[in-house]
Amino acid sequence: MSHIGFLINPVAGMGGAVGLKGTDGKYEEAILKGATEVAPKKAQDFLSHLPRSPITWVTAGGAMGADILIEFGAEDIIVISSPASPSSRKDTEEACRLMEEKGVDLILFCGGDGTARDVACSVHNTPILGIPAGVKMFSGVFSSTPASAAAIVSRILDLPLCSAEVLDIDEEAYRQGILHPKLYATVQIPFMKTYCPGGKITLDPANEQRSRQEIASFIISLMRDDTLYLIGAGETTAAIAEGLQTKNTLLGIDALYQKKTIQQDLSEEDILKLMEIYPRVQIILSPIGSQGFILGRGNQQVSPRVLAKTGPSGIIVIATPAKLQLTRKMYLDSGDTEINASFGNTISVVCGNAIAQRMPLYTT
Repeated sequence: MSHIGFLINPVAGMGGAVGLKGTDGKYEEAILKGATEVAPKKAQDFLSHLPRSPITWVTAGGAMGADILIEFGAEDIIVISSPASPSSRKDTEEACRLMEEKGVDLILFCGGDGTARDVACSVHNTPILGIPAGVKMFSGVFSSTPASAAAIVSRILDLPLCSAEVLDIDEEAYRQGILHPKLYATVQIPFMKTYCPGGKITLDPANEQRSRQEIASFIISLMRDDTLYLIGAGETTAAIAEGLQTKNTLLGIDALYQKKTIQQDLSEEDILKLMEIYPRVQIILSPIGSQGFILGRGNQQVSPRVLAKTGPSGIIVIATPAKLQLTRKMYLDSGDTEINASFGNTISVVCGNAIAQRMPLYTT
């Protein structure tokens, strides 16, 4: 029988759909903007995919774990702490220390990079694994989706371990368009090929810049005056705005119409309002580093409600050739299983001037 430490950061991910690029220090603002809980739903998704097997759950009380496990019908639950409401970093750190003292086989947490950092810095020898629920996930400790985490946990006693890095960024700087991930820890994670996409990497700046400009020039040549273009985060997509000499939010989502920026740093609601005005919409996205995530990492504004209106045909994916060589596969986690399935198992990625490569696409 496996013993699994189970931890939820209830506020993780709430800043994503409302365009806050994180929830650290922004919980009240996220609530005022209409944010809803993300992590508890991801935890429920994980449990719904988990095969029934004898697991002893070692968890924090209330919303940090026990409530959802009880609702799920788990029979063997050990509650090791009583966190405050709302919970804090100290609650996470205390719970993880107690889980390690209990000798769990794995600490499974639901959150983002901030949660990963708190977990990793609280344990010494215990493997960890993240259920992706944050706004930003640059660390290499996350499964690709909640369902993937379930597949890993169901085989935890049989899997090899590998090293993974825990990264986090300064969210205030991130909101200003400055991205500097910092390494906080190296930990052990259970490894299953396909289900653990790894962390963000960087590539040669000069070659990447030339490739981005070539891709941007091609995309610009295809842009129609009757179409609203939503340009996603990242340097590859930013090259489109640079080529048009219009405004750009490097780490947000902007709206372009007739080759001019008409609104910057959009939330999910902003996008939905624009889609009522402009009947023809295309969304241009680029995967994160070598993780290959098209949706579900740093662009939660492109929500299931948005994707239900555009469909897969409304998504254009762009990436430089060097990034594709290192990525090998694409991942998609829209938050809706039916929408995920509608994309199929491959996706076309524009990687040059009139050049595209069809890549494998995984949604679990």
